[in-house]
Amino acid sequence: MITAQGLTKRYGDTTAVDSIDFTVRPGAVTGFLGPNGAGKSTTMRMVMGLDRPSAGSVTVNGRAYRDHPAPLHEIGALLEAKAIHGGRTAYNHLLWMAKSNGIPRRRVDEVIDLVGLSEVARKRSGGFSLGMGQRLGIAAALLGDPGVLLFDEPVNGLDPDGIRWIRTLIRSLAAEGRTVFVSSHLMSEMALTADHLIVIGRGQILADTDMNDFISRNSTSYVHVRSPHGSELAERLVAHGWRVEPADDGALAVHDAAPEQVGDVAGAAGLYLHELRNVQASLEDAFMRLTADSVEYQAGVPGAATTTADTSAEFAAAAA
Repeated sequence: MITAQGLTKRYGDTTAVDSIDFTVRPGAVTGFLGPNGAGKSTTMRMVMGLDRPSAGSVTVNGRAYRDHPAPLHEIGALLEAKAIHGGRTAYNHLLWMAKSNGIPRRRVDEVIDLVGLSEVARKRSGGFSLGMGQRLGIAAALLGDPGVLLFDEPVNGLDPDGIRWIRTLIRSLAAEGRTVFVSSHLMSEMALTADHLIVIGRGQILADTDMNDFISRNSTSYVHVRSPHGSELAERLVAHGWRVEPADDGALAVHDAAPEQVGDVAGAAGLYLHELRNVQASLEDAFMRLTADSVEYQAGVPGAATTTADTSAEFAAAAA
């Protein structure tokens, strides 16, 4: 278990992490999300004892990282995949880590085989690709068979097969009862991997909840309907009090209604439908909505000046 209480990190006048409290529990994959500069990497570095907190504390299984006599047996981490001496072979890199923590040599062979590096284990890591470096970093994290694992952007540089492999590995580690804390910018991957989410923005916790609750609280779903009688259908739907907006391919997005309700309105009016489905909000949608005020740099989006609310108002006026 990882527990943070009042955890704070300042760099001069800049507060990177601002008095945050959270608990990462065993038996689930906890995703750690936030925009660039939100404080994710700083928080993970404090968990690992690489940065000293300015205030507050963070413990792993009740102790600070530095107080564990053999820390690799307690916590394994992938924070920077290429933080490896390039002149060492993958095998020797893991071997010296094992010897420093009283881990038997056979465990080195086990983790090398587990991450798929057996064929290059005797090659110098300086020539490794980013994906191979990620696999070596994961092997190092698993070396002590720890109960707590931290992964910062674990799928960087991996091909689709590798991404699927690490996703399956992470979920299996949590299923074994381990504490798994994962940071990633890939929303689609996090949606498939995490059970629980901690979202940070500008150094403060914005959300600490399970995946489904996070999405439902921070985004909306709607009914997507496409008809050759789009304008007439929109008028009738607005007349029922539902908010209607244009969607792709001339379709309509109907808010606060169920698909069967939309279908009933169309059927009663004798209007044909070519498509009718419920659209569930995505993790990306929910994340972007929650962190909109926490992004350091924002780029303009072509065509973003025209809002869907304007078009919905036109539908309402036509129905009036």
